[in-house]
Amino acid sequence: MTERVVAAIDQGTTSTRCLLFNRSGRMLAVAQREHRQHYPRPGLVEHDAAEIWRNVTRVVPAALRNAGLSPDNLVGLGIANQRETTVIWNRHTGVPLARAITWQDTRTDGIVARLAEDGHAPLIKEICGLPPATYFAGPRLRWLLDHVPGAREGAEAGDVLFGTIETWLIWRLTGRHVTDVTNASRTMLMDVRTLEWSEKLLDVLAVPRRMLPEIRPNAEVYGTCTTVLPGVPVAGALGDQQAALVGQACFSPGEVKCTYGTGAFLLMNTGSTLAESTHGLIPTVGYLLGDAPVYALEGAIAMTGSLVQWFRDSLGMIPTAAQIETLASTVPDNGGCYIVPAFSGLYSPRWHPDARGVMVGLTSFINRGHLARAVLEATGWQTREVVDAMNADSGVPVTRLKVDGGMTANHLLMQFVADVLDVRVERPLGSEAVSLGAAYAAGLAVGHWSDVEVLRANWHRAAAWEPAMDAALRARERENWGRAVNRSYGWVQTPAGD
Repeated sequence: MTERVVAAIDQGTTSTRCLLFNRSGRMLAVAQREHRQHYPRPGLVEHDAAEIWRNVTRVVPAALRNAGLSPDNLVGLGIANQRETTVIWNRHTGVPLARAITWQDTRTDGIVARLAEDGHAPLIKEICGLPPATYFAGPRLRWLLDHVPGAREGAEAGDVLFGTIETWLIWRLTGRHVTDVTNASRTMLMDVRTLEWSEKLLDVLAVPRRMLPEIRPNAEVYGTCTTVLPGVPVAGALGDQQAALVGQACFSPGEVKCTYGTGAFLLMNTGSTLAESTHGLIPTVGYLLGDAPVYALEGAIAMTGSLVQWFRDSLGMIPTAAQIETLASTVPDNGGCYIVPAFSGLYSPRWHPDARGVMVGLTSFINRGHLARAVLEATGWQTREVVDAMNADSGVPVTRLKVDGGMTANHLLMQFVADVLDVRVERPLGSEAVSLGAAYAAGLAVGHWSDVEVLRANWHRAAAWEPAMDAALRARERENWGRAVNRSYGWVQTPAGD
């Protein structure tokens, strides 16, 4: 076959996939492998970066086989990755010095607390746009430097390298040590205006400059594969949520997307303006595809799809994740039950690391169906809180929400999201916006697509949900949800140490 396609590696929280896209943005093939989740102690979540790399070497050729294609058909490779997950490895051997610490991990709460106690929070927020939080990669890197034998000495000597997952994979594929600007913006180490590493923040977190990758745009040939796909250029990389912003063609200020996966992440394009947030959102780099960055406001929800997995695996309530919709549909409402999934604290817009999950409103009337509905409704109400904050910060009310990710196959959930937001919810044809965004970046870099207007023309709506909930019911349920969330506070004492 002579068809020219773009490959995307989507390295997510639970699995690694390779997807192939044609010029119209249609997915031709996919291959996927899950990796193990390591939970050494409560609050600690780790991945084996070497296992993730092995999975990449398997899923890429598998996707080509599934499509009946060869590497000769590929014009480029793009990468989207779970953001903030932190890896350090030996430059000479390629061996990680420790397991990767994931974005869900909260072991750095002591480090973050000390940053605030020492008065560094205003400086950090001013330079990188981020509040000090366990969510970001910089504190994880500091923890690894402090706790892994030989890490700091090796970093200072230039023998130990740091990267988020896209940096790790680009290094393994090409030998180049680079990161893209969206992932760099999630480290608490980059100046969000100059798009360079900040010496002041490196000093605050005691991170050696020599171990950091070079920051590059999202659409650029970073290098050529020397393994897996020899000769194919690695030409694009974005953090997964920014990749979805591109994949959803949110190229105009005010456009909003939400990706429902392990967590849920809403991003609003704010154009050339780095919007300040006074309502618990994260100003971040949306993408850098040309000469100037496009910024975004982000609301991050820690647990959405992972709450369904917990309901399936830990409670054994359903045999498959998809069956939660069927179970929830056996009852007309939640029966007065609310589940707040603050398993690792609350993210946007509340930012309460001391919170833990609660289930309230239980009576003898409550059955499995009510619990299933409460699980789904938790995602809807968390989305509502972020959209409320977005409306307040931006001054531009959200009037339409583009959605993608695995949970958008749940029609009951999508209708509930439309109901509680009181706006139209739209899903594109093909819900693989994260992978498509990575492919788009790579394709732009090698000239496979000429500009973003071509990408915008590729976007087609497949489904839409209109709000149908009574306004009084919406207000009453919103109040009940807020009361439930307030009961999740204060369950964990933040340690003074690290």
